[in-house]
Amino acid sequence: MQLLRFSETVSLGLHAMAVLAQSPNKARRNGQMAQRFHASENTLSKVLQRLAHVGLLESVRGPAGGYRLAKSPEKIRLLDVYEALEGPLGKAGCLLGNPACNGHCILGGLVEEVHEKVKGYLEKTTLKDLAGSIEI
Repeated sequence: MQLLRFSETVSLGLHAMAVLAQSPNKARRNGQMAQRFHASENTLSKVLQRLAHVGLLESVRGPAGGYRLAKSPEKIRLLDVYEALEGPLGKAGCLLGNPACNGHCILGGLVEEVHEKVKGYLEKTTLKDLAGSIEI
């Protein structure tokens, strides 16, 4: 069991953006990255199209085409990628969805503390920070 999980969409988006940040001016093909991540080309294609739609990626046509970063890696935060794919990062909430503890969480402030720590990491970490952490 994993305590912290991102959706497949966010996970693929973050990994693809980290790969692209390694050589920001070079376009990479969807199929190559999908194979590297053991992911569906169709799923990754939808993720990359969404990131291009919000201006984080550029689509490059032609034989050397694919996707490349639309901004420099140090200007793209992980939170930008997350929110482009999932929408605004909301507030921490009850693990059950509907508060069942009358306002006193059985876990104390743990849920809020973890939420704020993850949010802080996503806000301060850029693609440049990730570029060296993934092998192509």
